[in-house]
Order: sequence, then structure tokens, then C-alpha cells
Amino acid sequence: MTGLYDIIGVPFGYLMRLIYAIFKNYAVSIIVFTIVTRLLMFPVSYSTQKSSARMQLLNPKLEKLRKSFANNPQRLQEEQQKLYQEEGVNPMASCLPTFIQMFLLFGVLDVVYKPLTHILDMGKSVINSALEIAGVDPSKTGLRGELKIMESLAADKGKFASLGSDFVNKVYEFNQKFTIFGANLGKTPTLHPETWNKEAVILAAIPFLAGLAQLLYSFYTQMHQKKVNPSMQQAGGGCMNVMLYGMPIFSIWMAFTFPAGLGFYWIWSSLISFIITFALNQYFTPERIKVINEKEKEKAKAYAEKHPEKKTFMQRMMEQQAEMDRQQNGSSGEKMSRSEQNKANRDKLKEARKRMAEKYGDQYEDDNDEE
Repeated sequence: MTGLYDIIGVPFGYLMRLIYAIFKNYAVSIIVFTIVTRLLMFPVSYSTQKSSARMQLLNPKLEKLRKSFANNPQRLQEEQQKLYQEEGVNPMASCLPTFIQMFLLFGVLDVVYKPLTHILDMGKSVINSALEIAGVDPSKTGLRGELKIMESLAADKGKFASLGSDFVNKVYEFNQKFTIFGANLGKTPTLHPETWNKEAVILAAIPFLAGLAQLLYSFYTQMHQKKVNPSMQQAGGGCMNVMLYGMPIFSIWMAFTFPAGLGFYWIWSSLISFIITFALNQYFTPERIKVINEKEKEKAKAYAEKHPEKKTFMQRMMEQQAEMDRQQNGSSGEKMSRSEQNKANRDKLKEARKRMAEKYGDQYEDDNDEE
């Protein structure tokens, strides 16, 4: 797992190092870092909300299909997939931002845990020597080693003198700027500090602010969905409520588990996501999305005519579903009754037992009582 952090953390480290070189303050750098990464993700956010807005245009047609095939789930799924293909809409488009969010999270974690590597650009040999001086085994340190070096050096600069004054001064100076209102962002928030001082209060507040920012974003998103798609809100009310309250609670729990720098990042990430989502929702008016939808349908149709050999996402899904149906219902493709399906399953089980018996030299006896 640490290898994954290292790979993803490198590009984020370069970005954070550049930002820190300009602003010389870690908290400010996190805010700017968050803005920059969100701007880099803007094309994905735009594409996702465009797909979501186009899906809203399909709601009347989807609702009609649900009523027409209420007693035939398989046919309903087939008809829905055909509709998505005709309209050139990918209902799975919302999965991409979730993946990118996880990608970002790994990168941000590595930057928060390894400021000496990513921001101060120190080599592994120097960091390993500093770990030994701090009394930390480099092979067992995990991700928190560099934060422990900073904590140890802040308590006693003298014992790191063998690494040179340049190392000591650089890390000590950075440690003073690794703060927000005097609270060290490398420390993990807790509700049970040794002393309730200013730093402990600020650190404990960060997870709750992260949860509040996430709640604001989730609440706005659901209110918008309820406004533009009331039927879906009613159908998935329980699930939506879990997302509404579950994600903020999860954010609070995670922010109490990792260094405060991550929670501080989450605060700004949720706020900036809220601003971008609000702006895009204002941009994608019903009139504008109708025009966009017609252009996208024509584009998808033209592409399909130009590349008939290439299959769309929905075509591949429909073919996979058809293949699964054929395997379930028999190679003839005809629908099997329940008794026929049970007999087919028993025959498959007998054949598997026979092969296992032959493999291990056992005698196979056909139990006809199962018929």
C-alpha cells in the first residue's frame, strides 16, 4: 500500500512544493493546492454534470418504461439500456469523479505525511538518518516517520546536529509554518488531549468543520436532485439519507484518524466542490441542456456511422447481459421453466462431481434420487 502512496504522491508533491515555494505557509498552500486540483478536475466535473442533466431529460421516458415493464425486470433493463444507447447517455458517468477523488486522496495523504520528501525535497538517506536519531526504525515507520522527525526536532534540535545546521534550520523553520493559527497540522486531532489548550481546540475543531462542509455539499446536491427529479428522490429516499448523513460522519471519523492537514484539505475540498457544483447547475438550464442534448445525440450517431465496428459502452453492457441470459436459460436462447432450470443445474452439478471423482481416482455413483 505504501508503494501506491509513493507513486501517486510524486506529482502532487511537485505541485505542493511549487505552491509552498510561492506562499511559504503550509495552510495557505493546502488551500491553493485544493483550488488548483479542483480546477484541473473541472473538465471532469463539467462532463459529469452535463451527463446528469441529460439523464434528467430521460426521466419521463424511463418512468414510462418502469410502468410498462413493472413485472418484467429483465425486459425493463434491456429497454433502459436501449434507450441509453439511442440517446448516447452513459449512466455510469458519475463513477469517474469518485475514482478521481480516491486518486486525489492517496496523493494528498502522501504529501501530508511526507513533507520533508515532497516539500523540502530531502533524500531518503538523510531522512533515514534522521529517523534513527529520532528513535524510529525506518523499516517499521509506515507513513508517519517524517512527522515524527519534525516533532522530535522541535523538542530537541541539538540531537540532530550531526546532520548539519542546514538540515536542522530548514526543518525547524518549516515546522513553524506547518500550522494554522498556531496548531501543528502534522498532529492527529483528538477529543482527549493531555491539555485543552489553543492548539488542541483548533485540531479538534477541524474534523467537525470537515463534516459540516461535507454536509453542506451533500445537502445542496440532494436538494437540487429533489427539485429536478422528484420521482428519483422518492424512490431512493432511504439511500439518499444515508449519503446525506453518512458521508459527513465518515469525514469526521477519518479526520480524527489522520493528521489534521488532511481534514483541513477536506474542508476546502468540499467548499470548492460546492461552489463549482452550484455554478454548473446554474449554467445547465433546461433550455441549454436541450440544445446540448441534441448536439450530443447527433455527435454519437455520426460517430457510430463512421465507426460501425466500435461498440459503445451500452452495447457492450447489452451483449454481456444477453450472454448471461443465454447461459442461464440454456444455449438455445429459449426461456426455461423453473423445473427445467433446476434440472439443468442438477446436471451441471453431477458433471462437476464426476470430473472431480475422475481427477482424484474416486468412484462416482450417479444418485438418480435427485431427479
